[in-house]
Amino acid sequence: MEVGICKQDMLQKKKNAVLVDGVILNGPIMDSKAGEKFVEEACKIIMEEVIQKANDVTEKVCEWRAPETLKKILDLEMRDTGESHQKLLQLCQDVIQYSVKTSHPRFFNQLYAGIDYYSLVARFITEALNPSVYTYEVSPVFLLVEETVIKKMIEFIGWEEGDGIFNPGGSVSNMYAMNLARYKFCPEIKEKGLSGLPRLVLFTSEECHYSMKKAASFLGIGTENVYFIKTDERGKMIPEELEKQVQRARKEGSAPFLVCATAGTTVLGAFDPLDEIADICEKHGLWLHVDASWGGSALISRKHCRLLHGIHRADSVAWNPHKMLLAGIQCCALLVKDNSGLLKKCYSAKAAYLFQQDKFYDVSYDTGDKSIQCSRRPDAFKFWLMWKALGTTGLEERVNRALALARYLVEEIKKREGFQLLLEPEYANVCFWYIPPSLRKMEDGPEFWQKLHEVAPIIKERMMKKGSMMLGYQPHRGKVNFFRQVVISPQVSREDMDFLLDEIELLAKDL
Repeated sequence: MEVGICKQDMLQKKKNAVLVDGVILNGPIMDSKAGEKFVEEACKIIMEEVIQKANDVTEKVCEWRAPETLKKILDLEMRDTGESHQKLLQLCQDVIQYSVKTSHPRFFNQLYAGIDYYSLVARFITEALNPSVYTYEVSPVFLLVEETVIKKMIEFIGWEEGDGIFNPGGSVSNMYAMNLARYKFCPEIKEKGLSGLPRLVLFTSEECHYSMKKAASFLGIGTENVYFIKTDERGKMIPEELEKQVQRARKEGSAPFLVCATAGTTVLGAFDPLDEIADICEKHGLWLHVDASWGGSALISRKHCRLLHGIHRADSVAWNPHKMLLAGIQCCALLVKDNSGLLKKCYSAKAAYLFQQDKFYDVSYDTGDKSIQCSRRPDAFKFWLMWKALGTTGLEERVNRALALARYLVEEIKKREGFQLLLEPEYANVCFWYIPPSLRKMEDGPEFWQKLHEVAPIIKERMMKKGSMMLGYQPHRGKVNFFRQVVISPQVSREDMDFLLDEIELLAKDL
């Protein structure tokens, strides 16, 4: 009976068809029911294979396959005709199986990890709604949410007022800040460009994020005009060296305009002395930007916010809640002390088709012209929903627990033969060497360090092929390869810290 009705419907549609260039325009082209069914079945796979297994330490962190092998497994080719839903669901399974499980308690590889269920649901909502955050008319809820979250973050920095915008990554926030500082220094650059400007110079530490160099290149400042300031043995910028370099730049006839301090360096987790740096910036009239992409979340903790003492004196701050607070990649804010509309003055293009001034509502809520982007994701929403769920005390607990686990790991490293700390950490970055039995009686010298340099990459390869955990390593400032363990996820336990050390010993027993 149903088949007969469907045939009648099709005949009726053809009979009443409106054709344009041979294309029937009657009715939708998509099969909504089939699409809904696919979404339902795919969500079931996500629930079973990703979310329910997120805390299971018996699962592998990764299922390593070489690139050429993985290409064959995934059947990456796109064809003229579509694949069946059954094939697509299998592809979803394969993608999950061979992807790194960053929510696994033993994923320690990057400055993000773990799973927060509230921010995950927020991401599901925004992906389903597919909004773009530029005008109130198309994104009323998410613009109000972003405004609220920015105000709260500004409060934690210690400013009485300010402005801000969420960006696709801390690197972009740093670029925004560099460009904003330059615009404040010479506003005419927006219209007249670089010609006729003096040689602009900025200062940042040797331990800064590489995005500072990229931003200088991208903005036409030039990487040679980034003066890297010496750091102490802990990786902190030395204020006296900054003062010397500012004076040097002035003597050279250059125009210093920006200092970028770091609150939580990528490798060592160092915090620059912000108060002393701010004194120098005030003395010389320089914009102070603090890249707190990694360390900013310590502001939430009453116990650890002292790490960022003096941050209220900054002109701008980059802060990534997707790192320590688990808001989900990506969730990154640039916060600016200025509340006179400097962001908008610097970046606005006044697109008439978007930012009409005669709309029927308050157009001050059309904040998209503060961004270099047009389409922009509602990244603040996942942070907001998570914050609503956990409260400030819940977020503070995450920070405190992560740093307590890092302290536990440090004490365990000190007890174990073969493990050697680079330095006592002040944040969640625990940097150490593992010296295998064959090297422990070897005399300290070039040969010893060369052999030790080869240990971490071998252990990393073994752990990934086994799938037991993921831990980053790197050489750094003349030091041979060492491990950098980072504690972030609230799913991580003391047992995982013990496992990490046991597993390194096991994987390296024959080295």
